[in-house]
Amino acid sequence: MSPPLHLQRCQHQAGPALGPAEQAALLPQVPGWTIADGLLQRRFKFPDFHHTMAFVNAVAWIAHEQDHHPDMAVSYNHCTLRWNTHSAGGLSINDFICAARVDALAS
Repeated sequence: MSPPLHLQRCQHQAGPALGPAEQAALLPQVPGWTIADGLLQRRFKFPDFHHTMAFVNAVAWIAHEQDHHPDMAVSYNHCTLRWNTHSAGGLSINDFICAARVDALAS
C-alpha cells in the first residue's frame, strides 16, 4: 500500500497522463479539489491580502521543493491553484501529490 499522497514525493519523470479512472480514484484523496478542463484546481479563501500572500509563498516553496509548479491566480483574499503536468499531456500523480501537500499546509 502506498503512503498517503501528502507524504509522497513528485516523480522526476511523471510518465503518461492518468486516465479518467485513475483520476477518479485519486480525487477523493484531495477533498475540495475538482477537475475541470484537464486541470486539478481549488480556490482558497483568506481573511486578507497578508494571509493570501503567506499562502502563496508557502505554495511556492512546495512547488520549488517538489520541482512541480502550479498556475496561480492571486487576488486580495483568495488564491486559485491549478495543477497539470505539461510534459505528461494532462494530469499526473505529481499533481495529486502537490494538491495533497497544499491541503496539509492549509489545514
